[in-house]
Amino acid sequence: MDFVKNSWWLTFGAFFSLGSFMFAALLSDSVPVQPIRYNHAIHISNGLGCEDCHVGARRNEKATLPGLDTCMQCHSEAVGQSPEEAKVRSFAGTSQPIPWVRIMQLPEHVYFSHRRHVALGGMKCAECHGPMETRTEPPTKAFRPMKMDNCIECHRERKASNDCNDCHR
Repeated sequence: MDFVKNSWWLTFGAFFSLGSFMFAALLSDSVPVQPIRYNHAIHISNGLGCEDCHVGARRNEKATLPGLDTCMQCHSEAVGQSPEEAKVRSFAGTSQPIPWVRIMQLPEHVYFSHRRHVALGGMKCAECHGPMETRTEPPTKAFRPMKMDNCIECHRERKASNDCNDCHR
């Protein structure tokens, strides 16, 4: 009888420990590590704009993360001495795409159009993405969390529609 009681407590303890570990992992603020420590400031100071690397940010529904074809337009040969620049050519040599880690994510059921916000709404990239022109390393979290309250507040300030069906599909 004591064995059964002890087994139950051992089982409970094991599941409780496992559950605690998983809960802690979910709450941890893991920092995404980008494959290349992209320096926005140096690229902006050399005359590039957001859309030079994030193709379609103004005219398409979705903006893109820079692909090898975009990077290789300038970096097929060394421009400087940065080991980060060499990583671009290394990815190109293996024909592997750059495995960027997305930090701006919306739930599947939310529709967001860059074109609607930037070209039609006149928003500047920095309003959602922050002062990227000053960043010497990739961001590790969203400048403005993509939360419904933030969107509703912005729409209210701009007198834009807050109809649920505009964003939830």
